[in-house]
Amino acid sequence: MSDLTQVELLWLEKRIENWIRFGHAVEETIIDKRRRILSFTPGSIFAFVRWAASDFGTVVSRMDIVRAVAPGQGYTTVPFVRPGGEVLLRLAGWPRVEAVLQRIDRIEALGIDPAEAAPDYWQHVHNRLSAHDVPRDYTRGRHQAWLHRRRFAR
Repeated sequence: MSDLTQVELLWLEKRIENWIRFGHAVEETIIDKRRRILSFTPGSIFAFVRWAASDFGTVVSRMDIVRAVAPGQGYTTVPFVRPGGEVLLRLAGWPRVEAVLQRIDRIEALGIDPAEAAPDYWQHVHNRLSAHDVPRDYTRGRHQAWLHRRRFAR
């Protein structure tokens, strides 16, 4: 049994597209030209996007931002993620997924890696978008506060 969290990615053009928007995989296993598995260390955060369509249009648009868990920790199951993880954000529907993608772009524009952003920020985004409200922006100041908090928590 591995300590790593594995995410299976599938790409069937214009039918099923599962991809990682951000995160730092430590291993990659290529199964075939359409499937691969990325592995993440415990504590790492990644954004997993799932999209699927039929002949009549989009049937699934979903984003999960997940923190990989260590063996023995509790976790929530997520399709295509083994064993699962701590779900920081889980949203469905293209307008909400697109809103999160825009938040990620804004964080990157600040020169901050979204995988290093405060986990509670992703929970905030989940809560606000679930309530049809606008999340607060992530700022450099908030990020510095998170880095200090993380350093002293160890």
